Amino acid sequence: MNINRRTIILFIVILVSLIITGRLFLSSQDDLISNENILGITKLISSENNIKQDELLNKLTKLNKQLLSKQEERLINLEQQNKMLLNKINQLTTKNSLNNDATLREKLISLVPYDSSIKFPAYIWQTWKHGLNDERFNALYRQGETQWAIKNPGFVHELFNDDTAYSVIKHLYSGIPEIIHTYELLPEVILRMDFFRYLILFAKGGIYADIDTYPLQPIPNWIPENVSPNELGMIMAIEIDSKSKNWANDYHRRLQFGQFIVQSKPGHPILREVISKIVEETLHREKLEKLQLVGNSNEKQLEILKWTGSGIWTDVIMNYFNDYIKSSIYNKITWKDFTDLSIPKLVSDILVLPQKSFASDIEIPKDGKIEDPLAFVKHYASKIWKTT
Repeated sequence: MNINRRTIILFIVILVSLIITGRLFLSSQDDLISNENILGITKLISSENNIKQDELLNKLTKLNKQLLSKQEERLINLEQQNKMLLNKINQLTTKNSLNNDATLREKLISLVPYDSSIKFPAYIWQTWKHGLNDERFNALYRQGETQWAIKNPGFVHELFNDDTAYSVIKHLYSGIPEIIHTYELLPEVILRMDFFRYLILFAKGGIYADIDTYPLQPIPNWIPENVSPNELGMIMAIEIDSKSKNWANDYHRRLQFGQFIVQSKPGHPILREVISKIVEETLHREKLEKLQLVGNSNEKQLEILKWTGSGIWTDVIMNYFNDYIKSSIYNKITWKDFTDLSIPKLVSDILVLPQKSFASDIEIPKDGKIEDPLAFVKHYASKIWKTT
């Protein structure tokens, strides 16, 4: 009886143990399945978060670039505005800054600082003793004056007589009295006409053209396609390229650069130097009481060339070419580098055109078609100074 009771109790204990073990086993399987599900969900959420984070990062990167770009534009605009403001301040304070201790060249630099990066100003300047409405205005000159305006509609075109030219110079150079004094001292109209072209080009830039010229092509055609206007500070042409052994009887130099047509940016160092030399020479002549031109017409012409004309103009240009600091040219430049010039030649920031470019001998075509692409202007070379 006791044995049966023990057997029953043992059986119950074993059965309970098996039931408990089974439940524990089933519980662990459920936990394992649950953990796997949780891990999968976690991976899915993480993947979606990564995608959203990448999208967000891309958006932030794009926005940052846009902000940086706008900020850079603002900085550039601020720099430009600051530069313009400084220029305005310089202009407003010019009269005060041009003190008596400054040299003439320093005053000119302060008055019109040279900036080679700007565009050529769209001005055309001409001078003549008679106004457009004066019946004494030569019909040939009137045609040329009209064509300068017609062929260059986007340009401001001004014609000055002796009185208006003087008024303009007094206005532009009111802070440099020695320039106005020099202009007043010059004894001949031709001397003042020469001086005026340098002064107006230095202060305002643009093109100066003698009244006895006739444009064949628009001004923008002067610059070859392979030359950028940003490289240039001035355009001129050969005027004289003498082959005569006796060239010195008629010219200051055997090869001379013309100043009857010049295109320049304001403040160019060549203009600054030629203005300074004319002032120095004129004031020196005043001290010596030798302001009047003397001799026969040929002797007077040579004196004009050396004083204000293409003679001193040529000397200043050649000195500029051979000044490395100003021109950045290592090699020595001489007249031989320009003799028999047949195509435009860029030397430093100066574009030198062949003699025929500004003194073409072609007839003016009725249909307006120019066969020679380098024929830009006719120059009648009327020796105006002899009639003034």
